[in-house]
Amino acid sequence: MFGSSGMAQESGMFMVSQTIGSVLCCKCGIPMQPNAANMCVKCLRSEVDITEGLLKRLVLVHCPECESYLQPPRSWVKLQLESKELLTFCLKKLQKNLNSNKVRLVHAEFIWTEPHSRRVKVKVKVQKEVLNGAILEQSYPVEYVQQEHMCESCSRVQANPDQWVASVQLRQHVSHRRTFFYLEQLILKHGAAATAIRIKQMEQGIDFFFSNRSHGVKFVEFIGKVAPVRSRHDKQLVSHDPKSNNYNYKYTFSVEISPICREDLICLPPRVAAGLGNIGPLVICTKVTSSIALLDPFTLRHCFIDADQYWRASFKSLLTSRQLVEYIVLDVETVSSEVTIGGTKYRLADAQVARVSDFGKNDTIFNIKTHLGHLLNPGDYALGYDLYGANSNDMEFDKYKGHIPEAILIKKSYEEKHQKKRGKPRSWKLKSLEMEVDDKGRVDQDKMVSEYEQFIQDLEENPEMRFNISLYRNKEYKPSDGDESSVPLEELLADLDLSEHEDEEDNMTE
Repeated sequence: MFGSSGMAQESGMFMVSQTIGSVLCCKCGIPMQPNAANMCVKCLRSEVDITEGLLKRLVLVHCPECESYLQPPRSWVKLQLESKELLTFCLKKLQKNLNSNKVRLVHAEFIWTEPHSRRVKVKVKVQKEVLNGAILEQSYPVEYVQQEHMCESCSRVQANPDQWVASVQLRQHVSHRRTFFYLEQLILKHGAAATAIRIKQMEQGIDFFFSNRSHGVKFVEFIGKVAPVRSRHDKQLVSHDPKSNNYNYKYTFSVEISPICREDLICLPPRVAAGLGNIGPLVICTKVTSSIALLDPFTLRHCFIDADQYWRASFKSLLTSRQLVEYIVLDVETVSSEVTIGGTKYRLADAQVARVSDFGKNDTIFNIKTHLGHLLNPGDYALGYDLYGANSNDMEFDKYKGHIPEAILIKKSYEEKHQKKRGKPRSWKLKSLEMEVDDKGRVDQDKMVSEYEQFIQDLEENPEMRFNISLYRNKEYKPSDGDESSVPLEELLADLDLSEHEDEEDNMTE
């Protein structure tokens, strides 16, 4: 049709333009486009109300503690105000009524209400076929009244805050808490313990209590993704209703974290070393995630052990980071090119070192091989393990005596820089979990402060550790002349304080 009209115009033929005729409304007489009812929209609405019989007031059962809504018969759904999920939830309660009245839903949106009004208003636009096939569209408000009623888990907690359903006992059998400091930051960043009703600090770990078994299972799965663990679970019958055949259990999950930590020195058993391609036997743990990264400091060979491999043939550390000794580097000569392993650079070098504690007492000097050739220069300080004077009860290690170096360097020392900054506030800070401290597990406070300070220093020196956790700007920090932040500002997050924003809004309204 369009092609023929175009051809007619090109040939110069006269064409009559098509127009839509108008008729008069049968009630008010105004001109309008013709429709099946022969009435204008205003008159049609005055004659027919398509919202008649539709529900305009409904009830939402709302839990004030956990901000969830009841989805009959017994499930509770956590929804935020004015979210797409809440709008869908509200329209589902209305859909059955719309279908019974043969009305089609076209559009829906929230109408703003005061948050404390306990009302949710939705503006709904519907269509319906009326007189002689004419389709009428109309909008109307639907008011949902929030009826406060606590869900089962919240009512159980309110009745007795100590009444838990699932507990996760997280343990690591080592002499320090560095692993738990790091795990705490991972848990905070990912909100893994948001559903915990109580957290208690124990002597060798942390206990988490949950009001639901599924929350405990989810938390155990999260820990298994960030640390090499093994777990077992058990349940205890609390009550039994023979009439309804309902059983109430308390579930306990025991989670043990591998005792191998970053910077530990390990002497691998022959069977394990053979399974890893005859690496070692002396290796350093460079990283711990869901798997353990091991590095041979003399050949730069490396391997990864996952949780299943480790627990099948578990082994312990020969020396831990608490036994590090400070050395001074007298001379360094590189013997290989720089190598990148797992995002970290290494370089083999021959080094001549001496213990700082020996200065002025003897002239003992050690000639060793190190993997820190890219970092060390003559005159630098380094932390390492003193195998020359170490007393070990490891049977495997005793077999290699006479064939091992006198010292193994682990990392470069920045003690002078730390001493200059000691006592000064940092430009950043960390958040912490709200934990109760068990009286039996109350540890030495000085030891705890010292270990936490060491953890903070490790974060400053290691960007790879900072990558997985959230650091926040310290509002109380005031930089002084010549004071440089150890952490770049772009890595810091702004700490949002809602109370301050609320106070500002109240002042503006006044």
